[in-house]
Amino acid sequence: MFVDQIKVYARAGKGGDGSMHFHRGKFRPKGGPDGGDGGRGGDIVLLVDSSTNSLRQYFFNAKLIAEDGKKGGGNMCTGISAEEVIYKVPSGTVISKVVEEEDPETGEIVTRYEPFADLTEVGQRFVLCKGGKGGKGNIHFKTSTHQAPREFTPGEDGEESYFHFELRSIADAGFVGFPNAGKSTLLSKLSAAKPKIANYPFTTLQPMVGVIHFGDHRRGTLADIPGLIEGAHQNVGLGHDFLRHIMRCRILLFVVDAAGTEGRDPVQDLETVRKEVSLYSKELSKRPWHILANKIDVEGAEANVERLKERFKRVKIFPVSGETGLGLDKLRDFLDKKIGQTFEVLK
Repeated sequence: MFVDQIKVYARAGKGGDGSMHFHRGKFRPKGGPDGGDGGRGGDIVLLVDSSTNSLRQYFFNAKLIAEDGKKGGGNMCTGISAEEVIYKVPSGTVISKVVEEEDPETGEIVTRYEPFADLTEVGQRFVLCKGGKGGKGNIHFKTSTHQAPREFTPGEDGEESYFHFELRSIADAGFVGFPNAGKSTLLSKLSAAKPKIANYPFTTLQPMVGVIHFGDHRRGTLADIPGLIEGAHQNVGLGHDFLRHIMRCRILLFVVDAAGTEGRDPVQDLETVRKEVSLYSKELSKRPWHILANKIDVEGAEANVERLKERFKRVKIFPVSGETGLGLDKLRDFLDKKIGQTFEVLK
């Protein structure tokens, strides 16, 4: 089960109470105050981990709780601080704080999301909720005129709130297009990813990210975004669930069935998908984009490629075939120049 958004409740640990204690010894039956401070409550920490690509674990456990700090002791002993609790999230997780307010006009409770964190780098740590500070023991309240203080302070409460976790896939380039345009096939031929491929719509129901190697220790990442349909910007066909994953792609590669094997017009399909992306996000519509005219090996595809060139004169078009590999070498060279990055080889 793939989960890319979830509401969770997080509560950091409460600080331990300070101690109200007086020293008692064999030769000091009425010693002074020696109550220690309480320990600090545990933090809740998010860690971006490369081994996870879903928020599935929070579907089964949507409560993130850290332990409280221990109470202070006598002889000025500080209570034990609770350890931080680390929860792993995939790269591309956006955190928002859930705020519920009453609408002054209608009296209804309105929920809004305040941007809180954007976790993109593997190994990145983020303190979601800080643990409370420990309380002060009675030794802190001793003065020259108040030598037997009975005052102490309780530990502070840890931070707590409801949060909305949303996964937005991160890739250098993303395949966008209608279902059955051949996006998954292209991803499987260009990278080591193994997406599910079948001859029916909506085979891909979740984003799939693959690594494309260019040689000489250079590589990039490609994302196969589930197929869009008309009305996706209005959330038709789970449109918003799919469209938000495109937001993290530096380059958009619009894949069309150049052969029109299902009786569809590739020019019209591209215009529709471009429109849906633009209506969803003006910023996204301005991102660099190119056309992959897939299934060029099928009869009638070349004529449609010419129509695409006539309609989109300023856009670079790559006639390719995910089935036979035709044109993929040229596409790979182009992607190397655009998204290829050198990586260090571990020895």
